[in-house]
Amino acid sequence: SVSDLKQGITYLSTCVIGESRFASCSLPQDGVSYEVRRYDGAKYASVSSEGRTFDQVMGELVRKLLVYIGGSNDQGEAMGTTAPVIITVYPRDDGVMSRRLVVSLRIPTNYQVSPPVPIDSAIRIEDRPGMTVYSLQFGGFAGETEYRAEASRLTKTLGETAPFQRKQYFCCTYDPPMKPYGRRNEVWFLQEEP
Repeated sequence: SVSDLKQGITYLSTCVIGESRFASCSLPQDGVSYEVRRYDGAKYASVSSEGRTFDQVMGELVRKLLVYIGGSNDQGEAMGTTAPVIITVYPRDDGVMSRRLVVSLRIPTNYQVSPPVPIDSAIRIEDRPGMTVYSLQFGGFAGETEYRAEASRLTKTLGETAPFQRKQYFCCTYDPPMKPYGRRNEVWFLQEEP
């Protein structure tokens, strides 16, 4: 109903404007819950691909980054694990992902000041600014089809006038591929800064 929609918009405004770095929000009319999160700027190890689909290349790119943080760097330093793996995708107007993506891992805190240099020249170290994201969590094994469906759900939940970037979004996974159940995946939309 219109009344429910107005309540949802009011609730959304309260969550987005609030002082919290992490707020849970939901719109009552469809029951989809999402979070608004603020992440500080940090250094990330990133590797990109063009020409192949998400499902064709994601595993290969994630492995490159895991090998880097596992010790394939100029210091031979195993930095420990970090999560999530963040995949930046660039959807076309019809929602299908383009064949360009960037896979990234946040450099662990102890190495933020001076990250080890990757041996693999395809990996670059990026200094990323802080960001605020709308995050929608879901379970299971996720590939392009699942991320696209969840991105569509988040778009519908936020509405067409919500202040988020539409030319890219983030597909995040927190679990190794051998974890069979209780998996955590998220879609993040980057909030437009005022």
